[in-house]
Amino acid sequence: MTVSKAAAVDVTKASRPARKEPAEALAGETAIQLGELSELLGYSLKRAQLKIFEDFLRCVAPLQLTPAQFSVLLLLDKNPGRNQTEIANTLGILRPNFVAMLDSLESRDLCARMRSTNDRRSHILVLTDKGRAVLARAKKLIAAKHEARLNELLGPANRAALLAMLAKIAREF
Repeated sequence: MTVSKAAAVDVTKASRPARKEPAEALAGETAIQLGELSELLGYSLKRAQLKIFEDFLRCVAPLQLTPAQFSVLLLLDKNPGRNQTEIANTLGILRPNFVAMLDSLESRDLCARMRSTNDRRSHILVLTDKGRAVLARAKKLIAAKHEARLNELLGPANRAALLAMLAKIAREF
């Protein structure tokens, strides 16, 4: 016996329960079991990073800064006259991505690229006055909201221990 494609689709649709809204779908069902996934450090780090980035973005929403852009502004403030390659390498950002990010920051007048006097092929990066002002506002928002919430959640000792462990992984792994 052959079944037409249309009939097969109708049978599939008829046997499928009505689609539930996400909240409803979870309310009547048991949670998905993660198994070994919950024991993998990489998975846990990524889930934590996503939550931290979400909170960071909410905190600095008025300034429209990403965590990576904030990091670039901080490094430019603390390391005036460094070139693009040094900043990108320090943050682990690939060159094409970094150039696009710099284009965005420069179009907002937060930083500027200047041809190096030592090496004409190289550009040094400088923070503009507007960039310094945005960075100062971002630091205040992050300290008052984002980092304050993390400090409250972890406590000083756990925060220091976590920073030390993450630094060890970044340095030695």
